[in-house]
Amino acid sequence: MSALLEVRGLSVEIVARRRRLTAIADVSFEIAAGEILGVVGESGAGKSVTGTAVLGLLEPPARQAAGEIVFAGRRIDTLGAEAMRALRGKEIAAVFQDPLTSLDPLMTIGAQLAETMLTHLPITRSEAQARAERLLAEVGIPAPRERLSAYPHELSGGMRQRVVLALAFCCEPRLIIADEPTTALDVSIQAQILDLLRRMCRERGTAVMLVTHDMGVIAEVADRVAVMYAGRVVEIGPTRALIEAAGHPYTRGLMASIPSMRRRTAELMQIPGAMPRPDAPVAGCAFHPRCARAFDRCAVERPGSFQAGASRVACWLADPALAGAGA
Repeated sequence: MSALLEVRGLSVEIVARRRRLTAIADVSFEIAAGEILGVVGESGAGKSVTGTAVLGLLEPPARQAAGEIVFAGRRIDTLGAEAMRALRGKEIAAVFQDPLTSLDPLMTIGAQLAETMLTHLPITRSEAQARAERLLAEVGIPAPRERLSAYPHELSGGMRQRVVLALAFCCEPRLIIADEPTTALDVSIQAQILDLLRRMCRERGTAVMLVTHDMGVIAEVADRVAVMYAGRVVEIGPTRALIEAAGHPYTRGLMASIPSMRRRTAELMQIPGAMPRPDAPVAGCAFHPRCARAFDRCAVERPGSFQAGASRVACWLADPALAGAGA
């Protein structure tokens, strides 16, 4: 299956006080049409920065230092502001954690949906209004015609996030960047929103980059997973493969921290220590100070990416030539 989005060797720096801090380094992955790629990791791992770079929304002091972002065979990280604005919303849409940051508090729901469609699609205002009503019904908002005249503050958090989904899908984009789309919601509402996102994407063939810190969400929704740590992708592969046989020690720690109804345990596993700060990078593998299986080489040389089953793993333990010595 050919890739809709290709991120190749992407690096983002933050230039502050005459220092250059690396936010993400040499990040590469692909997303096929209709595929949901989960991007998971701790806070500060670089997940949101990666999504922001794809959307072309990096702001100073952050800047793209290296790499390419290719969408539908076209490099987009070199596009001008106007060309990127035309692409964003129509071809690439976003769903953010707090719906109030995506919705204008001074405009009605119907006006916001209609404005987005009129900006990107060759339709009339009456057609846009009719389409907005259908979208609100599709995302499960009761009395959609009446809700068109409502303002964001008149809706609950879950209803606002449904409106944001309608806004994201209103121009039939080919790719959606969803950055922690359910974190601020109650657990029962989270499940509804995730199910809605998955269903709408499957029906339309829309690709999704789903950014989250929650491995439970990834296990439920994603087709493949990219695990990030300290600004790098440390493992990427099919969701089922990572759940059943994670290759990187960090991924194993994330998987072991998920509560299970099938096993009884006194306490969940914790990964000791903390992720290194961008202003205090560590030599070698960034995870080695927290890794119970680290050996001498981990502290001095950063591992490459090795094929391990269906996944690629950035760990010396996955190197066929060294796995025996490092185990």
